[in-house]
Amino acid sequence: MPIKPPMTDLHIETHDQGFYRGFNRMVALGSKIAIGLLILWAAVWPDQAGAVLKSIRGAIDANTGSWYMYVMAFYIVVCVALALWPATGRLKLGAADEKPEFSNFSWFSMMFGAGIGIGMLTYATAEPLYHFGTNPDVIQGLAEGSTAENVRPAYRWSFMHWGFSAWGCYAIVGLALGFFSYSRGLPLTIRSGLAPLFGNALSGPLGHVIDIVSVIATILGVSVTLGYGVSQFASGIFNITGAEWMMDAEGAPTITAMIIALGIVMLASTLSALSGVGKGIKWLSNINMGLSFFLLAFFLIFGSTVFALKSLFIGLWDYVTAFPAMAVTVWKGDGVADSVATQLAGWQGGWTIFYWAWWIAFAPFVGLFLARISRGRTFREYVLGAMIVPSLMCFVWFTFVGGTAIDLTLNGDAGDAITGAGLSSQLFAMINHMLPSGLALLMTVVIVVLLLTYLVTSADSAVLIINTIAAGGDAQQKPKIHIIVWGAALTLVIGTLLAAGGLGAINTAMIIGALPFSVVMALMGIALFKAVIRDGMRARHDEERVTPAE
Repeated sequence: MPIKPPMTDLHIETHDQGFYRGFNRMVALGSKIAIGLLILWAAVWPDQAGAVLKSIRGAIDANTGSWYMYVMAFYIVVCVALALWPATGRLKLGAADEKPEFSNFSWFSMMFGAGIGIGMLTYATAEPLYHFGTNPDVIQGLAEGSTAENVRPAYRWSFMHWGFSAWGCYAIVGLALGFFSYSRGLPLTIRSGLAPLFGNALSGPLGHVIDIVSVIATILGVSVTLGYGVSQFASGIFNITGAEWMMDAEGAPTITAMIIALGIVMLASTLSALSGVGKGIKWLSNINMGLSFFLLAFFLIFGSTVFALKSLFIGLWDYVTAFPAMAVTVWKGDGVADSVATQLAGWQGGWTIFYWAWWIAFAPFVGLFLARISRGRTFREYVLGAMIVPSLMCFVWFTFVGGTAIDLTLNGDAGDAITGAGLSSQLFAMINHMLPSGLALLMTVVIVVLLLTYLVTSADSAVLIINTIAAGGDAQQKPKIHIIVWGAALTLVIGTLLAAGGLGAINTAMIIGALPFSVVMALMGIALFKAVIRDGMRARHDEERVTPAE
């Protein structure tokens, strides 16, 4: 019996005149209204906004932990299964004879820079150091914090948060969009990833809602990334200038310093976005990748090289062997404040669940961007390049940069010079400890420039992706006013939420926005499986039809 042909046309209405020419007005206006209400609320009633967001965060942490853990595992299974299965691994994102648009170096540079480069500069030092002090193994009494025996658990948990789960989350969105857009001819927008499940219904309100949810998640996910980035950018400027007004009594950047840093970053990012993905973003990505390798080379030569290499290989083994159990382990508190169960649940909510929500909120932006730059790649090549290789790159950062910090703390004479610094200042504190003041100043400048290129790459890529979604998948360069408007909106979201409750308010808003999109991503995985299975059934039917039975 013949199987219905796949869907190869999805009509998304766009206006042909006026301000919203080329855009779907429902998606563009709906997204702006939702974001505008958030900005107004946080700006006019900052205390109320902070309190309400905190209350909602508590409810989400208490009730969605299991969902986030299991759905992230599902994303990874989908990507790995489609890459390893011979019939699907050979499928291309595009025509069978299509060649990739970008070289491997430029492809990887843009992918890594837009996906997670900012986090590396902050967390490659901070996270291993934190887990070196405490982690689930320490809470359960299996290791002693801040000792040599806790180095392996520290890296196992650090790799957990920045490894296959993070990149599998991004990869599934890019794979779905790339396949349905380039191989099936559907628009390059989020709703296309659900075509096998909802068909032509995606042309109407259902599709509009999906794209609006995607834009909101993108804005909030990028806001968290930029929030941490501008915090570290301000810390770097303080390390260079010593301007006391930039840091508070706890050693964290002041809100004023972060707002000024945000303005600088967003101005530069808007100018870059106006030049498009083939120019400004591509060149910035190549620059920040080159500076990243320079920074890694510095730690390879002058850091704790033997300690880092040992941590890398042992940590990788520990992570791979423990990953299946870690990915699906859910801890629930028992209501007793200091019990092991409650501490484990609190740790998982503050770290793992927060990260999973962050990656999910970031996924529409990174996933669509990955699809945009990955045309012509096979499924297997795409998953290798978008999931496995970036994970290994993150592990190298964590061991060479964070490993040096741990070794200086554990075996050197750093004392609490690094661990006592704020999250955004620990990398600079380590540089100050390792180098004479003059060289430390020069290295700080390099790091600040690198951080600025990562921030600009992420922000301008996000603006271009938002306009692509609002334009029904049209990735062509948009009129300047639409780039400026979304750049301003992103700036205002970050600025008002910082004023309402600092980075905590941004984090909470992001977690709220991530929840509905996590459902969309799960449906994308199901849609991909359905599509490739039915393609196989069609192929077998055609073979039986042209080959008579003996």
